Amino acid sequence: MATKVYIVYYSMYGHVEKLAEEIKKGADSVEGVEATLWQVPETLSEDVLIKMNTPPKSEVPIIEPRQLADADALILGFPTRYGMMAAQFKAFLDATD
Repeated sequence: MATKVYIVYYSMYGHVEKLAEEIKKGADSVEGVEATLWQVPETLSEDVLIKMNTPPKSEVPIIEPRQLADADALILGFPTRYGMMAAQFKAFLDATD
């Protein structure tokens, strides 16, 4: 049975997503590892994102907090803002049981 590794990230402008993709390549190269990319839900409205000139979100699926329990390992990625994780990722973690 493969070891399920979830790579869970938040990326507004795509930088963290690129890092997550590279991490997935490395994880996929390990025999017996099944790596999956997941995005956390966006908390900003579409109007705000447009005003911030953000690119469209990728097709990577959105994870729900309850799905974290399905993974054998987690790799978390997010940008920092003033020394704290992005609010979107914090909101996601706050929603876990």
